[in-house]
Amino acid sequence: MTTAESRTALVRRARKINRELGVVFPDARCELDYENPLQLLVATVLSAQCTDKRVNQVTPVLFKAYPDAQALASAPREKIEDLIRSTGFFRNKAASIQGLAMAILQDHNGEVPRTLKELVKLPGAGRKTANVVLGNAFGVPGITVDTHVGRIARRLGWTTNTDPVKVEFDLMELFEKKDWTMLNHRLIFFGRRICHSQRPACGACPMAQWCPSFGEGPTDPKIAAKLVKSGD
Repeated sequence: MTTAESRTALVRRARKINRELGVVFPDARCELDYENPLQLLVATVLSAQCTDKRVNQVTPVLFKAYPDAQALASAPREKIEDLIRSTGFFRNKAASIQGLAMAILQDHNGEVPRTLKELVKLPGAGRKTANVVLGNAFGVPGITVDTHVGRIARRLGWTTNTDPVKVEFDLMELFEKKDWTMLNHRLIFFGRRICHSQRPACGACPMAQWCPSFGEGPTDPKIAAKLVKSGD
């Protein structure tokens, strides 16, 4: 019978894993391409149910045609839809993009707001999108619980919750605020490359010794190594 992990031990283990992830993924970062807060906000909306790679193929053309909130708000809806069609759910995404552009113009003098409270009020921008923008465009620490972060947090025993907001608050309690944004990037890199939803590469995982879920995927190093990806 295993001994229950104390809160102190959990915090120490979680922070050790974060440090090790920093060694394994020194280049961890937001993989969406952007040049300003508005571009990141739009790119994050487009990334729903879509890979960052695909979004990065679409946004240069979109932003060249409509470089600011005024241009996005006044653009013909069907033109935006055509440009973002390959990201999926393009009608809903186009509506959100134009809606948030209009809100930025009307309520924020054309500038992307810098607080969570204001960002989540924008069309198509929930907590996840808001935290991406805050952490990467404005340097405000935040934890964005996407499918990778939620899955890994549960596998590592950092949380038992499935609700993204509850997971977010569980992780906030384990890590220092200054580490939240980079932790997020590292977990996403880890999830995309090693700790997959199906067949995680357990036998090739540098976090294996601290993972209570070791064995969910192949433990043979040679088999596991074939599952490791270089990225999206």
